[in-house]
Amino acid sequence: MTHANPDAPPVVIAGLPGPESNEIVDMSPRRRRDGFRRARKSMLRARWPILGLIVLFFVSFAAILGPTVSPLDPNRQNIIQRLQEPMKVDRQGRTPYLLGTDALGRDVFSRLIYGARVSLLVGLIAVCIGGTIGTSLGLVAGYFGGRIDDVIMRLADIQLAFPFILLAIMFLVVLGPGLFNLVLVLGIGQWVTYARIARAQTIAQREKEYVEAAHALGARTTSIIFQTILPNILAPLTVIASFNIASVILSEASLSFLGLGVPPTTPTWGGMLNESRDQLIAGRWWLAVFPGIAIALTVLSFNILGDWLRDFLDPRLKSIG
Repeated sequence: MTHANPDAPPVVIAGLPGPESNEIVDMSPRRRRDGFRRARKSMLRARWPILGLIVLFFVSFAAILGPTVSPLDPNRQNIIQRLQEPMKVDRQGRTPYLLGTDALGRDVFSRLIYGARVSLLVGLIAVCIGGTIGTSLGLVAGYFGGRIDDVIMRLADIQLAFPFILLAIMFLVVLGPGLFNLVLVLGIGQWVTYARIARAQTIAQREKEYVEAAHALGARTTSIIFQTILPNILAPLTVIASFNIASVILSEASLSFLGLGVPPTTPTWGGMLNESRDQLIAGRWWLAVFPGIAIALTVLSFNILGDWLRDFLDPRLKSIG
């Protein structure tokens, strides 16, 4: 006769606690408080994730409150004030353009603030689309196996056989530039990563006792897949999502740099880099440096948080908390 380990945490079986699992989701208030406390201690010990959170806080603040905090209209042209250097003081002793102006006299600082909205919006929505599609297909492929698994994985292999940036350029040339098309293309292009990870995790989980117990209790297949297995494989998917946001932001900037992103009337960091190409030779460094720094800091912050999440959610490294 075997006895359950009293120290083993509970698992989720179609919304009910179950016997065994390595990946646990317990949403009780006490467990949530313990989780937040452990996360805070882990961040304070690692330090770098705190800096990443600070950077992302300011980027999110600019994206959400762009019209409120922006000093000027980002599309307002003033040819008389074109190509003003950063921190230049006018005759009244003021600094009207903190980061200078571009070739059309538009305020670079205001365009940076509005560009944060596009980058975060594209990154978050594209990851949600790709994560939802890929995780659902990976769960189905891993749980059922057989021909369904073969078809889904072969589709993934076909997509992986082509460079993603070339596929994105091809579809955007056919569909035309625009925010909706950009988000759709970047979102669909991310599903493969989630599908392969969700499939591998589902195969490892489907033979465990708590899944068999759910079968014995008469749970439906959809309930077993999405209420029993899915909560127990969310940890690696969450880590991948944090890294993918950074890669999507880079892809958006690359496509906007090529003129295939959002319309030119919408300020984006990649579009600002595109507009600065002809000015770099003349020494107008600020037109490329500031949007480049914004992209680099945002991507670096997401990558730092992704590294921390990977360690924090790894059950073999719980001692870091």
